[in-house]
Amino acid sequence: MGSASRRLAARPIALAAVALLVLGVSVLWPWKSTAAPASPVTGYATHFDALGAPYGGCGLPQEMLDAPDFVALNVYNTPGDYSFYPRPLPPSQAAKIGLWDNGRNCGRFVQVTIGDYCTGVNDGAPGQPFCRNGSWVTDGYAGAQLTMVVADSCGDANAWCRDDPGHLDLSTASLNRFVKNGVPVGDLNPAHWNNRRISWSYVAAPAYTGDLKLGFLQGAQRYWTAIAVSHLPNGVHGVEYLGADGTWQQAQPDSDMGQAFLIGPTATAGTAYAIRVLDASDALVNDGRVYRFGLPDQCLSGCAAAYTGVAYTTGTSTPTATTTPTTTTTTPAGPSCAVTASVTSTWSGGHQLEFTVRNTGPAALSGWTTAFSFAGAQQVTNSWNAVPSQTGSQVQAANQAYNGTLAAGATTTWGAVVTGAAQPLTGLACTAR
Repeated sequence: MGSASRRLAARPIALAAVALLVLGVSVLWPWKSTAAPASPVTGYATHFDALGAPYGGCGLPQEMLDAPDFVALNVYNTPGDYSFYPRPLPPSQAAKIGLWDNGRNCGRFVQVTIGDYCTGVNDGAPGQPFCRNGSWVTDGYAGAQLTMVVADSCGDANAWCRDDPGHLDLSTASLNRFVKNGVPVGDLNPAHWNNRRISWSYVAAPAYTGDLKLGFLQGAQRYWTAIAVSHLPNGVHGVEYLGADGTWQQAQPDSDMGQAFLIGPTATAGTAYAIRVLDASDALVNDGRVYRFGLPDQCLSGCAAAYTGVAYTTGTSTPTATTTPTTTTTTPAGPSCAVTASVTSTWSGGHQLEFTVRNTGPAALSGWTTAFSFAGAQQVTNSWNAVPSQTGSQVQAANQAYNGTLAAGATTTWGAVVTGAAQPLTGLACTAR
């Protein structure tokens, strides 16, 4: 029997190891979705215990999910190819985009139907059949159903996440809550699981009531305003924020965490915000309802909690920028910058880091240097978009000639391949010039 049907260690432990890093890599979604599956989708299912810390792949802590039953979708569609690729995947690699769709399917609900049982080995070994030395049989659990929310991503280098485009990774605690003939099955896991064939389809949020939930992510502050959008009637494909010039602007998603976005204030250097949200059909939620809220006092120097929920007011009218001339006196400030870091992939003996540098000053800067210390004996072995130097555990990285100039509020990224386990960085800082 295939005893390795639970993918418990890879994602939760790796993310817990970097829980103190502030996730900050961003890229716009300028391209259309490429992962629109036929319905229903058929595939195989595994299960895992919990979301990583502090967030699952969608950018929400587990306690903030809309349902206790959740799933992960495949990041990649690369049968036979177990390599890691950048996240989010760019349009040039559209063929490799899995049903995770760079996070676009976060917050949607799926109805999952249990199918056949494997009598053989089903351990996710690369290049091996999903049920070797056995066969697929129908048993009394076939047809049991459960509605679950998309909350995480499956990007591991195993056959489950790579060779099967329709694969789902289900929360372990949900398996015995599948219902057949109106009754929870109760004992599907562990004795009757061993991984299953399944079919699944996107469905509307069950018994939806209320309105959106909004919260700031860990590290969010005046110059890096990262929010999470949840309790959605039909997922989220984008957020627009009202800029200081009175126009609606597209918010950047925070990497491929599909419910996390970086927004700007309604006034320059302000802490008041107005947003509207597009759902999975690319329609404005609630007919374009505008949500207005402010940065909490405890987040002025950076939110410490993984998630800081906020109250908001709503309306349908769009404020316009003032045209009244004003005169202000300002004190010139020197150049300043901030840097955030995230682990974008891990493997045995190494990992990949990505850093986002932001100009937090009022004027353009002409160069920047980032600095940090590793927790152990990690070593930078390769890098891009910066020139690093390392002495012991301490690393400094200066800009390249082509990405040193940053306008006020602008960002750039650099990355590194590192030997050794991913651990929280210390002393992460940025110096502008």
